[in-house]
Amino acid sequence: MSAELPRLWLGRTPPVVWADDRAAVEAYASGQGVLFLTPHMGCFEITAQALALRFSAEHGPLTVLYRPARHAGLGEVMTLARQRPGLEAVPTTLAGVRQMIKALRSGRAVGLLPDQVPPEGMGQWAPFFGQSAYTMTLAARLALQTSARVVLIWGERLSWGRGYRLHTQALGHALSQDLDTAVVQINQAMESLILQCPSQYIWGYARYKNPRQA
Repeated sequence: MSAELPRLWLGRTPPVVWADDRAAVEAYASGQGVLFLTPHMGCFEITAQALALRFSAEHGPLTVLYRPARHAGLGEVMTLARQRPGLEAVPTTLAGVRQMIKALRSGRAVGLLPDQVPPEGMGQWAPFFGQSAYTMTLAARLALQTSARVVLIWGERLSWGRGYRLHTQALGHALSQDLDTAVVQINQAMESLILQCPSQYIWGYARYKNPRQA
């Protein structure tokens, strides 16, 4: 992941093939907002770039959530890298959340990683692979408040630097209108993706840590 970031942030988008784009195509065609969810699996940077290249000209930019870097210099690089044509990067702030809601209600798309541990007070404890993990409620709230179509996506790394293969699939069932249940459903959806290719999940990510102070 560290080796590929300079190319992804500072160079042109590397080769991408779509294993199955039907879920994304159908979601965009619905005219509703589209909420793309991907876990810390494979290359999640490429999913945003590939979606922007493929769909933004017709359907508007993809809004993506990111956590600003603590180091100012790195933060500038990250911002420049993610503010590409067809991409709108918004920070993990109230203003950023409002931008995502606005995008979804306008029929555009939003992308985020729902297995990212949120600050204290912005999530709830929910099972993830049989253990209790502090889980963001943002993904479920966005879907429920805007009636967005939920699409699961992940970018598979191909061997020998040959590029990436993108996988998409519909959530498969409607989210419960009960927020607590919807959060669990999204965790289960992330589990199902990870089990498709567990070797590409970032198991070193501290998924079960206690949340930081907001």
